[in-house]
Amino acid sequence: MIGNLNHVAIAVPDLDAASAQYRDALGATVSAPRDLPEQGVRVVFVELSNSKIELLHPLGAESPIAKFLQRNPSGGIHHVCFEVDDIIAARDRLIDNGARTIGSGEPAIGAHGKRILFLHPKDFSGALIELEEA
Repeated sequence: MIGNLNHVAIAVPDLDAASAQYRDALGATVSAPRDLPEQGVRVVFVELSNSKIELLHPLGAESPIAKFLQRNPSGGIHHVCFEVDDIIAARDRLIDNGARTIGSGEPAIGAHGKRILFLHPKDFSGALIELEEA
């Protein structure tokens, strides 16, 4: 059911510093920052040959990333994102197998303009999983 690893998301307390570190120290191609107010985050993508790293920074105190950074002030891995061919079919299969979605369970539009949804970390060994329709 799951396809490629789309990205690993890392919450960061300083988006400019984190972007510079990936760009300057590691020589990676780093996108310009982009605000996603509907998700409460500012994102930067670090392009890899086979995947991406998504650097996340909160857009305000109510952002889920702000809450994550309160618990993890230095930042850290927030979630992993896998591609699926049909997000509704994947969601329904997962729910039938006892998995829970975060929120309403209806897909939202993510940073890449594609439908996404999140799966509860308690159902996946403590890891927050994002699914993105390929």
